[in-house]
Amino acid sequence: MADKSAHKAKVRARILDEAARALRSSGTEGLSVSNLMQRAGLTHGGFYAHFENRDDLVVHAVDRMFEDSTKLWAKHLSGDTKAPDPAGLVDAYLSESAMRRHDRGCPLPWLSGEVLRMPPAARTRFQSGIAAMRAAFARVLKASGHSPEAAEAVAASVVAEMVGAMALARAMGEGDDAVAMLAVSREAIKRRLAL
Repeated sequence: MADKSAHKAKVRARILDEAARALRSSGTEGLSVSNLMQRAGLTHGGFYAHFENRDDLVVHAVDRMFEDSTKLWAKHLSGDTKAPDPAGLVDAYLSESAMRRHDRGCPLPWLSGEVLRMPPAARTRFQSGIAAMRAAFARVLKASGHSPEAAEAVAASVVAEMVGAMALARAMGEGDDAVAMLAVSREAIKRRLAL
């Protein structure tokens, strides 16, 4: 029975990984269950063993996309094994390699414009992801001496600037101008935060 459960979990993870890729590249309108299952190497009918419907898939795919972001943010901001490194987060988030990773990474630069077309539960998950990112940055700022109000305000601004810079870099075609804009944004954010 454990083998069967493990297999089902692996299949579900494969579907969610493919759905996250499809959402990043084509948005919610481009997410076709039949195409998704074909890319995952599974039958269309097998989809319903894992998800109630397409909206349920979108909700869980949003969660899957935020897992990548959560890992990056935790690596740099948690302070569990070393001191928090907000400068490292800014550098990693706004890196050229992150810009070119179309299959992974933070869903915010990819899908912020899609949120209003998502099912209500997916919008809620998306908003929770944004709140978690802001809260993680605010915790580090509070620990470094910012008042709670200032930390919340600065965290909101920094997250917005990072997401906006990445979205614009991708919209610019990911060329030299985009790379230069990311570099300017990294330095401006770190200078503002005295990092």
